[in-house]
Amino acid sequence: MAYFTKFGDFQFDVLREIGNIGAGHAATALSKLMQKEIDMKVPQVNIIPFDKVADCVGGAEAVVLAVFFRVEGDCPGNMFFILDLDSARYLLEQITGISKDVYEWEELEISALHEIGNILTGSYLSSLADFTQLNLQPSVPALAVDMAGAILSYGLIALGQAGDFALTIDTAFFEGNEKVKGNFFLIPDPESLPILFRSLGVPFDGDY
Repeated sequence: MAYFTKFGDFQFDVLREIGNIGAGHAATALSKLMQKEIDMKVPQVNIIPFDKVADCVGGAEAVVLAVFFRVEGDCPGNMFFILDLDSARYLLEQITGISKDVYEWEELEISALHEIGNILTGSYLSSLADFTQLNLQPSVPALAVDMAGAILSYGLIALGQAGDFALTIDTAFFEGNEKVKGNFFLIPDPESLPILFRSLGVPFDGDY
């Protein structure tokens, strides 16, 4: 993946700023959902090969909850928001008052988690669209609870074409002493990264 060598400090700074803005908007949305003040750890933003994405959430066999959708418009790609199950249970309890383990989740709990994930990913994508002035439209989101490797494989088959790398935004939201660990993965189509940079006036010679 020779284009990885095309990223300089300036390009990475821009990607980190995008990650900070997106995660900050997600934290604001989460604060409104929980009706509590939410603090956010400064996100760790990286560009990684797609086949390493599952490692970011505990490995391909780690069971996680994911909301994923296709991004259409000027800069197409795929987006995933992945939570570990402890974080998903905590969010469910704090927002709905429902306290159940994953094996007890029924349609009501799944629907609530689906909507929570939809709001967080939607706020992230909206902030990215505002920041870049690009037209970015999400498809109807899907939710799955399964092994991370299976979700990523199925998600990309269902969503269609994807690039070979992911922009990862690894962050944690804090409410008091409780932590919600979330991972945003933006997986641009091959032609999308140059479009993203050029929309911000950032030079980029890593065309595919």
